Amino acid sequence: MSQTKIFLLEDDINLNETIVEFLEGKGYDVTPAYDGDEAQEKMYENRYDLYLLDVNVPGMNGFELLKKARENDDSVPAVFITSLNSMDDLEVGYKSGCDDYLRKPFELKELLFRVQTLLKREFLHVNKDIVKISKDIEYNILTNELIVSGKNVGIQNKEALLLKLFLQKKGEIISHEVIYDTLWSYDEVSSDTALRTYIKNLRKIIGKDKIVSIKKLGYKFTLK
Repeated sequence: MSQTKIFLLEDDINLNETIVEFLEGKGYDVTPAYDGDEAQEKMYENRYDLYLLDVNVPGMNGFELLKKARENDDSVPAVFITSLNSMDDLEVGYKSGCDDYLRKPFELKELLFRVQTLLKREFLHVNKDIVKISKDIEYNILTNELIVSGKNVGIQNKEALLLKLFLQKKGEIISHEVIYDTLWSYDEVSSDTALRTYIKNLRKIIGKDKIVSIKKLGYKFTLK
């Protein structure tokens, strides 16, 4: 199973390395950047589960970076980590599209709490870290781990993205277009054949009845 992917923009090299080491020690996959222009390129080309963004960085600042991302329909949860602490700065931060605002200096444990809270929020404000799929199958929403009979089960990256999407929108009909946009990046060609293969592989693990095909519309995931 692919790890939860966090993108970090922080121009202070020591702090950047400290955060990366800490979060990777908690099981997350962290991609660092040190200036706004580099960050924009990475955010455009890759998919992440969470953004941690400093504001005063070389190149495009964090506020403008997130604002442009939101204008491009990027809905990835975002936290600003910054020494700016005036009410005006706070207002600009939230208006640019952030979900949380963490003032420097901060304890790493507090950062972890905020990360975990936002990751849970993607799953309709669930309070637990584990989503039960069946009696013996669970999904850890903080680490993106699929657990069968107490053991982690490795699946391909796109299958992991698909499972996460199903769990976030359980009970809803998810269109093929939404699935394609979730699984394939801008420079990849989506494939209906590949999607059917991913569906088939997931059904083998979690049960055929969990993923229902809705003719001409898409798929629906059910925990019943």
